[in-house]
Amino acid sequence: MEFMGDNQWAALAGLFAGGALGLAASIGRFCTLGAIEDALYGKDYSRLRMWALALAVGVASMFTLEAFGLVDYSQTIYYSLKWNPIASIVGGLMFGWGMAMAGNCGFGALARMAGGDLRSFVVAVIMAISAYMAIGGPTAVVRDWLFPQVVYSGEAQGIAHLLGRWFDMGPLIPALILAAICAGWAFSGKKFRTSRTHIIWSIVVGLGVVFGFWATDLISTTGFDEIVVESVSYSAPMGEALIYLMTWSGATMNFGIGSVTGVVVGSLIGTRIKGRFRWEACDDPRELGRSVFGGFLMGTGGVVALGCSVGQGLSGFSVLAYSAPVVLGSIFIGASLGLRHLIHGFHKV
Repeated sequence: MEFMGDNQWAALAGLFAGGALGLAASIGRFCTLGAIEDALYGKDYSRLRMWALALAVGVASMFTLEAFGLVDYSQTIYYSLKWNPIASIVGGLMFGWGMAMAGNCGFGALARMAGGDLRSFVVAVIMAISAYMAIGGPTAVVRDWLFPQVVYSGEAQGIAHLLGRWFDMGPLIPALILAAICAGWAFSGKKFRTSRTHIIWSIVVGLGVVFGFWATDLISTTGFDEIVVESVSYSAPMGEALIYLMTWSGATMNFGIGSVTGVVVGSLIGTRIKGRFRWEACDDPRELGRSVFGGFLMGTGGVVALGCSVGQGLSGFSVLAYSAPVVLGSIFIGASLGLRHLIHGFHKV
């Protein structure tokens, strides 16, 4: 803390957490939309099982750390803001549909952008702009009117905490049981459990999410600046990163900016290691239009839902927030409908 400020330490933590996810995307092929496409159209659930194992690692680690007093996630947005189920559903559906139109989520766009995909660069920029429009720009007025964000200080808004209250126990045991269920389903697939690549990078993703929470909590409790306890998410942080690039001297470094940078750096290293770097662009103006529209939906939907497929689907799920499974399920449904529309149109199949 003597040679770096709290915000710089938080950004460094974000760089490591984001770098872990970037490597997992480029080497381990960890991808939200890819997992959904494989399951729906290839009947291959291996990449969905990667998500399940990553969640098992995240949930078990987070609640174990909390039990030992090593992390406190009660002040994260998942617990400090009152859960709005409608916002979770609408935001998740918007994000999922936009993800299908754009061909990637925000995290995936950053990862593919580092591999030379210029279409993903467009998606990332549009998503960053639309996210900040929904936070403090013109669309924020509508978003705040429809889905106001209210500070909450009641009972913990967590699934494990709810089960703990029902059965008169703490949240640790229910959390470990839920983590075991996720891990059990992941390893129930022969293709998955015989793939070291899938297993290793799933664990890396889970630990990356946990590291983000632990590091920001440590900096928050030992430092002097107001540091938000958070982990990886790629809606608002992409907007923050874009603003930082444009107003370097007038902006403040933070965990989100570091995590966005980390994904790009990690993915660039991974694509170079695997020899997959190649320049790509949109095939035609229609694809470019879908990318722009999808990026706009994802940025707006991510802010409405208080997180993207990673922010809610991994970080929020790791602390078993009420919102996480609702947002993740809505994203899955939105992406499934969007993919169906792209492949079959609106007519009956």
